[in-house]
Amino acid sequence: MTVASLWLLSALALGLQSATLAAAPSLKASLKSLRSVGPEGLGNEPAKSAWRRVASIEASSLPLVLESMDGANDYALNWLRSAVDAVAQKATVSGRPLPVETLHRFLRDRTHHPRARRLAFELIRSVQPEMARSLLPEFLDDPAPELRRDAVQQRCDAAEAKVALDKAIAIVEYRKALAFAREADQLDSIAKKLKELGSPVNLSRTFGWVTAWKLIGPFDNTTGVGFSRPYPPETSLDLSSEFEGKTGRIKWAPYETTDDYGMVNFNAPLGTLKGVVGYAAAEFWSKSARPVQIRLGSQNGWKVWVNGKPTFGRDEYHRASEIDQYRMPVMLVPGRNFILVKCLQNEQTEDWAAEWQFQLRVTDEQGTPLLSSQ
Repeated sequence: MTVASLWLLSALALGLQSATLAAAPSLKASLKSLRSVGPEGLGNEPAKSAWRRVASIEASSLPLVLESMDGANDYALNWLRSAVDAVAQKATVSGRPLPVETLHRFLRDRTHHPRARRLAFELIRSVQPEMARSLLPEFLDDPAPELRRDAVQQRCDAAEAKVALDKAIAIVEYRKALAFAREADQLDSIAKKLKELGSPVNLSRTFGWVTAWKLIGPFDNTTGVGFSRPYPPETSLDLSSEFEGKTGRIKWAPYETTDDYGMVNFNAPLGTLKGVVGYAAAEFWSKSARPVQIRLGSQNGWKVWVNGKPTFGRDEYHRASEIDQYRMPVMLVPGRNFILVKCLQNEQTEDWAAEWQFQLRVTDEQGTPLLSSQ
């Protein structure tokens, strides 16, 4: 190579580097604008022009956009995701490569936002599907729910492929998948498959429901007055106390749910009542102070307290109920913790409005069930 050629290559390299450095402040400013959007259209107008600038970048800068998703709110994440899609689509149409190696490094860094890492995985899969499949086993214990779900599903698919060849091996593989599964529907699906194979699991323990409670009721909820009315259990959780209820003197009574899905059914001990409030109290022992999630499902009105502190509540009735419908972050103290649930029934008389119940479990942020230590 001649000296002139070397000089030309050096000049081109310096030119590209200068262009990149010049573009960096503009890209950073545009990303900052996209990260500033919020509810009710906050920041949407400047975001429109910022989005066009970000969507016009080269694919090599995609990791910078993904990195900007760290700590962003849901509104900003949607804008940034859309820009990433536009850049990737432009690269695909023009036949330019995506920066797979850089995306791979980004993906493996678990400190990044779960949605950004999932998007990096999707970009890799779009151009190198075999590589993406080979990466999935790394995500069995990943904090990113979607990556973990795909990894568990890959293991389930492998187990299903072995059913006709060796049922015993298939059972082992399904149980390995079950150990890593966190999504409620995936747990349920694997448990049903194991049951079909003659190896049933303790579904209640698999989900980690709180099953031992003390119940009291009914208090009055005529015309919906009970949601905001603080009945005695809310102000003093003394499980030996008696109170004046809607129909006379009432006291706490033990209740143990044996339902596979942890349903605490007030109708069973108290009767099929209308316009009423019931309370359920449980002890939960923790070996240390730690952050957890209280996950609840109910189609009734409800409120939850942990150690006397209100967490959340919904004054709605007979909507569709599902596992982990509501997730409430709380901090447990070392030793004994008290969980109090207020569950309300309205005055609808239709058969489908008879349910007066809830289900509750304690998990870590990823959905790993935590059991009381006593």
